[in-house]
Amino acid sequence: MSDKPSYLGLLNAIAVGESQAHCYLTAWIEKTNDPDVVATLSTVAAREGEHGMTFAKRINELGYTVRTKDDDEGFQKRLAIASSDRTDLEKMEKLGLGRLDTGDKPDIFDGVFKDHSIDIRTGELLGRYIAEERDSGRLLKCCYDELKARGGKSKTATAADDSRLSALETKLDAVCAAIGDMQTMLASSAKRTNGARAKTKV
Repeated sequence: MSDKPSYLGLLNAIAVGESQAHCYLTAWIEKTNDPDVVATLSTVAAREGEHGMTFAKRINELGYTVRTKDDDEGFQKRLAIASSDRTDLEKMEKLGLGRLDTGDKPDIFDGVFKDHSIDIRTGELLGRYIAEERDSGRLLKCCYDELKARGGKSKTATAADDSRLSALETKLDAVCAAIGDMQTMLASSAKRTNGARAKTKV
């Protein structure tokens, strides 16, 4: 009978998946100029990176090493999306990050502890991991909802639009004032001309 833990595959999947998530979320942070998106992704990416290292460490403590695929097309695709020039909203939708929070409905973590052979140390790690993943799902959904409410525009882009509109209004006010001054000058000139003509006739 093998002494290999029945949950070793789960630990390996978490270690690999979380490390990959940290990688592509970090690449996304470098591309976005939206402070709200940066704040959310920074929190989630830090958690993902820690999870990847923590579970790799636990696998090592159990006497094994993390196994990765030489050519993981799924990861390469996610990294390409995160590194692209797509909007933050498009990236959220492409990566499905706005759908991670299931609220009170069952999620992918509900069945983890059906394996009653999980040791105490690993159980502690899994419990914290699941709680943080669910919170990350809520954070990402809030970020996604805000982006949708803005029509996909970043906060920085919206501020720039407002600034341009304000500058345009200022210029328009100046033009209107100049036209008003010109009209006053023309009216004054017309009065002087009419007065001069009246004196000449007299």
